[in-house]
Amino acid sequence: MAEAANALSPWRVHGERSIYENRWVSLVCVDVEPPGVERFEHHVVRLHAAAVAAVVDDEDRVLMLRRYRFVPGKWTWELPGGLLDDGESAAATAAREVEEETGWRPRELRPVVGYQPIVGMVDAPHEIFVGRGATRVGEPEGGEEAGEIAWVPLGQVRSLIAQGEIISSGSLVALLHILAFGVDGAKPTA
Repeated sequence: MAEAANALSPWRVHGERSIYENRWVSLVCVDVEPPGVERFEHHVVRLHAAAVAAVVDDEDRVLMLRRYRFVPGKWTWELPGGLLDDGESAAATAAREVEEETGWRPRELRPVVGYQPIVGMVDAPHEIFVGRGATRVGEPEGGEEAGEIAWVPLGQVRSLIAQGEIISSGSLVALLHILAFGVDGAKPTA
């Protein structure tokens, strides 16, 4: 890992040591040397890769979940998504998470953007998928996963964001992508 970082960056990475690790998160100290700066240890949090999906129906409503999240201590709207299982592609994760969390199976999903939510301190690659249409296949799995499931009109998304009711980075990136470029990738005229 240190060799790959050195080949791509003017920062020299001399190594790293693990501070804490479990199946969800790892915290490491990375021994780094930026150009012209004295060598120091930098804490890095590493999370598993995640995929998030925005599924929009023919009435321009997006499939969302309203959940209580104890970390910010509030109810928020978010898109289905989750961590990639070992050996699973981001596209498969996005489709699986939509079905598990909502009971709807997306007809199609296409990748639109990959990003890091807190670049510089947290390594948490996210892949965003957008698609049109879904088929109801049953009830969502796991009671705490769902909260409230709703098809939210895209016209209400700006207001929900402005009111602080959509705060998840994956949901924000996906929804802002749709608002900027449309569901099908062509920039909207309005």
